[in-house]
Formats: sequence, C-alpha cells, structure tokens
Amino acid sequence: MTETLFHAYMPLILWTSLGLFICRLLPNWLPRLLGRGLYWIGVPLELFTLARQTQVSEFNNGNSLPLLAPIVTLGTLVLGLFVAFLILSVWKNLPSQKLNTETIRRSEFLSPSPCLPFPVSSSQALSPQTQGSFILAAVLGNTGFVGLAIAPFLINSDAMSWAVLYSITHNVTGPYGLGVVVASYFSHSQKASNRWWMQLREVLTVPSVWAFVFGCLTSGVPLPKVIESGLQDSVSIIIALAFLLTGIRLAQLQGWKSIKLGFVPAIIKACIIPLLVGIATTFLLGLSGDRRLAMVLMSGMPSAFAGLILAEEYNLDRDLIASSIILSTLLLLLMLPVWILLFS
Repeated sequence: MTETLFHAYMPLILWTSLGLFICRLLPNWLPRLLGRGLYWIGVPLELFTLARQTQVSEFNNGNSLPLLAPIVTLGTLVLGLFVAFLILSVWKNLPSQKLNTETIRRSEFLSPSPCLPFPVSSSQALSPQTQGSFILAAVLGNTGFVGLAIAPFLINSDAMSWAVLYSITHNVTGPYGLGVVVASYFSHSQKASNRWWMQLREVLTVPSVWAFVFGCLTSGVPLPKVIESGLQDSVSIIIALAFLLTGIRLAQLQGWKSIKLGFVPAIIKACIIPLLVGIATTFLLGLSGDRRLAMVLMSGMPSAFAGLILAEEYNLDRDLIASSIILSTLLLLLMLPVWILLFS
C-alpha cells in the first residue's frame, strides 16, 4: 500500500511543492488568473475529454447495478451538506458567546484579518465568505485527481465502474452544480439583490457542465488523432496546474491561525462522511465487499481542488480551502487502512 500511495501522490507532492517554492517569485495577480483560467478553460477541457472517453453502456452487466453509484453520490453530497450546515451553525455561534467586554473593546482598534478563524466581532462569528468556503471544503471531494488514481490499486476491476461513475457524477453535480450554488450564494449573501434565480443563472452558465454535455453528445464522433492526443495530454497539464495553484495558496497562508481554519471541514470530509456512507450502504443498500469500499473511498477523498478554483472565481476564503486540502490529504493517509479494514 505504501508504494501505491507513493505513486498516486507523487504528482500532488511534486507540483504542490513547486508552487510553494515559486510563490514569492510570482506577481500577486497570477494565482487569481490561474484559478479563473482553470475555471473557464482547464476544467471544462478535462470534463469534455472525460465525457468522450466514458461509455456508460460499458458499466451495465448482468451481475451488478453500477448505476446505483450515482444515487450514492447524490446522497453523499446531500449528507455532506447537512453535516456541514449542522456543524457550521453551532461553530459560528461559539465565538460570540465567548467574547467578553474587554475583547470587544480591544477589537474596535483591530482591523479584520483573513488569517483569524473568525472576525473579531460580537455580532457575527464567521464571514459569509468563510462560511461558503467551509461548506465547499467539507462537501466537495477530489474524486478525479486523487480518487481515480488510488482506487485501481485498492479495489478489483469489477468494482472500478462504481468508482468511475461516482467520480463523473460528483464532478458534474458537485463542484459545478451544488458547488456553484453555494459559492454564488455566499459571494452575494451580503447584497440585498441576492435571489434564488441568481444561483440558477450561475449554474446554467457554468462552462464545465456544458463542456461535459457536449463531450457526451460527441463521444461517438471520431476526432483527428492529433486532437485526441492533445486532449489526453491536456488533462495531465490541467492536473499539474491545479496542484500548482494549491501550492501557491498554501505558501500564502499566514501561520497556525490560517491552518487551523481547515481542521473542522477536513475532519468532516475525510472521517465523518465516509463513515456514514459506509454504514448507510451496508444497512440501507446491502452493499458489501469492493463495491461498498469503492463508495467509501470516493466519499472520503480530500477536499477538492475545485473548491479552491471556485473560491478564486467567487472571491471566497481561499485560506480555509487551501488548509482543508492539505489537512484532509494527510488524514486520507491515516484513514485508508481503517476503511479497508472496516468495509473491504
């Protein structure tokens, strides 16, 4: 398992480390430009390529019901959203109860800092931008870059269709469906004009969704070999750029106060959600063996790099998501043996 994890994590370690080292050499505007470039061009290109490669008919066979995987995926997203809102509703009210008069008096002379776990205020524990990033970090998982890299080494080939369908469903309905709604809502939550149709408009204009649909519709249309080869190569470049952006944002974290922001959503994503998914798939759906393990593994993948891309696009709390990515990635290394022991 150690060798498997080493090969799966090598691109993440390499490109993230490069981002950490070159951060100080880059202009301040480059990370945001990189994030927006991934949102509008990189990720749509990746999903278009993935859609052209995926044939759902290949997953249907008489011995399994892999189309149950998308149902588990959607249920996991709803479950994660519920848990995140529940914990967030408790956590964001704790600081205001602990602030005493002296703390409030001193806060009048302090300017708000994005490094603080919450603004120094007696009326609001967490800013809308931080709340939005908290939910994105706790709900969205890296099922593509990390999940599909690790899964083939831990589950047999018969169950891989479950992992692939989970990843496809999650990538389309998660980051660029539910994720866009959450990011848009909390980005506009301080504006009086924030309405439900604004989130609907954002979802309908997400380039990744249209790219995936177009990829599915053209999956049977052959393209010139040079274009097909270019699409394949572009996926590796997009993954490397996503890791690079994460390293740059990690280098910009300002000490322990920034890191500890990500602990709670990382624990939700890497520990609580997969445990609940394992219990639910066992007792409610009757799954067992590698199919159950595939669902647990994919639901417990680290916080998604797409969350950081959405934070760049919608101006949310980047520190929280960057912290959660690295913490949930470390937690994954600890939890993988546990999931294999409990649900294999």
